[in-house]
Amino acid sequence: MLTMDVFKQDAFSAISLTASVDKIGYVPGLLGTIPGLFVPVPVRTEMVMIEERENAPALIQTTPRGAPVKQKGGDRSKVRAFRTVRLAEGSRITASELQNIRAFGSETELKQLQVEVARRQAMIRANIELTWENMRMGAVTGVVKDADNTVIYNWATEFNQSIPVEIDFDLDAASPAAGAIRKKCNLVKRSILKALKGLGGNAVRIGAIAGDAFWDDLVGHSEVEKTFLATAQAADLRNGFGAAWETFNYGGIQWINYRGSDDDTVGVATDKAKFFPIGAGIFQIAMSPGESFDFVNTLGQPIYSHIVPDRDRNMYADVEQYSYPLPVCTMPSALHQARRT
Repeated sequence: MLTMDVFKQDAFSAISLTASVDKIGYVPGLLGTIPGLFVPVPVRTEMVMIEERENAPALIQTTPRGAPVKQKGGDRSKVRAFRTVRLAEGSRITASELQNIRAFGSETELKQLQVEVARRQAMIRANIELTWENMRMGAVTGVVKDADNTVIYNWATEFNQSIPVEIDFDLDAASPAAGAIRKKCNLVKRSILKALKGLGGNAVRIGAIAGDAFWDDLVGHSEVEKTFLATAQAADLRNGFGAAWETFNYGGIQWINYRGSDDDTVGVATDKAKFFPIGAGIFQIAMSPGESFDFVNTLGQPIYSHIVPDRDRNMYADVEQYSYPLPVCTMPSALHQARRT
């Protein structure tokens, strides 16, 4: 007979479940796979301290030999605290759902129950992965939003910075000027690198995620196509260059046709493109520890999993997962955006 006492096995402890859930395949999220874009920052508290400091170099005024040396003051800085958010979802396994598990032995019962728990974990994990990607999207565009579209943090407002106005790439021009697209790329790159004030040094790359209509007009633009002609890359034009949800480099920018969720909950507007620096360290994901005693004063992990049995009636057990992230953009002035027309 299968009883809820089986959930008292070590296999269903919070620590065991949290370790096992990391092995479940996750829903791919492009922004989480770009090397050097987001820096994970596990913390031991619910609050994250962020220091703002003006560290841009400044010219030194000349002075006569023997004159007193002008003393540079200490860097003015401001430390602010931001709270991580809580993501939580559960799935209830009732006793009736387990009614038909045939007990060939306690080990078999346990294995079949573990399969069902893992299935529920995977379902919840997929939702959390999608939510993470939505938050990462918010970080690279400057405004992190909740599932109901309310604003969690507007980083430009929080840090008193401004995101540059949207650029018109004019991809539908009937007679485009020579080099017009490359000039727009240069404008974006210069703007981002200047706003970084040296962060990341020469290792910084510029990335862009483009909506479908923007991508199609960009890769089909005569200026872009001519770049590949009469070069070793000419074969790319014949072999699917510019295909949906692919990537290519042009004008010093790594262009990506972003594939969002099928219901467009997470994605880029079809006629827009979003630009961001890669390798500058301005995007961070803080992770706070879980709420149970098992994880007090430990460094935060991406996700926590628990089994919560019905201790009063012994009728069900809840499979629950939690995450406590905070996606941060410390330099929203280094972001950029563009429209197709």
